Amino acid sequence: MGMTVGMSLPSMAEGFNRKEFLAWCKGIDDGPYSAISAGDRITFFNPELMTTLAACAAVTERVAIFANLVVSPIHRTAQLAKQLATIDVMSEGRLIVGFGVGGRPHDYEAVGAPFKRRHDRVDEIAAELKEIWAGKPPFEGADPVGPPMFQENGPLLVAGVMGQLGMGRAAKWADGVTGFSLSATYDEMAGQATMARDAWLGANRPSAPWLGSGAFCVLGVDNARPTLQNFGATYLSFFGDEVAKAIAATLTLDSADALTNLLDEAARVGLDEFTLVPGTWDLDCLEAMTETVSAWQAAQG
Repeated sequence: MGMTVGMSLPSMAEGFNRKEFLAWCKGIDDGPYSAISAGDRITFFNPELMTTLAACAAVTERVAIFANLVVSPIHRTAQLAKQLATIDVMSEGRLIVGFGVGGRPHDYEAVGAPFKRRHDRVDEIAAELKEIWAGKPPFEGADPVGPPMFQENGPLLVAGVMGQLGMGRAAKWADGVTGFSLSATYDEMAGQATMARDAWLGANRPSAPWLGSGAFCVLGVDNARPTLQNFGATYLSFFGDEVAKAIAATLTLDSADALTNLLDEAARVGLDEFTLVPGTWDLDCLEAMTETVSAWQAAQG
């Protein structure tokens, strides 16, 4: 099986609401996509992750429900286990879970979670969740946390890491890696994939890691490049305005040709899935991306 293409909801684009949510869910579920996804932020205008994914599970039938990704240290472990198990049941086993640390201290402070040891906590929470999903009570004398997972062995659990150290940690517990390519280039994706494969070999894992990546994208709308770059600057504002605008100025994935070339390069890297992250909830963008992805898939035979 070749590389699949997933689609993130445009939930990080300001103004995303019920009407757009329902239209994007239908378009993604009816389209050429393998998964629908959303991300986790607190001090931002996006809808809350678990609520959004539960709604996705209810209004879609086919695509995987990809939590891409959960900033796990800002969540209480038993509650997180219950929320994700519920989504797995409501979607009849379509859940995929990505875990990471995020990069925004304000999200941690807002919920009273410590920013220190966040990398350690990701590792610990992953182990704790697996035990809870296997039926182990969260403490001695407690009842198990339900509902039982629909997926008997739990969902695909991937790590949101991009550096060598993070890959080494992830290789101890994750099924693979969900990365991201700000530059939307072959070299960046290939570098991350090589680090992941080397980490899995170094950890003597019996199989190669599942590999995912993604990129910001805007197609099919007027002023696509400014829309894309404004979205990037807003999303990355936690870096500070100057740095965010400098990074955003490098974003250029705004045409069918550019997207087709990027999918070719992602497939050449050997990724299992590539996720498009739209910078607008305009349905013209979804239509244009769907046409481009469908044509790309048809060309793959």
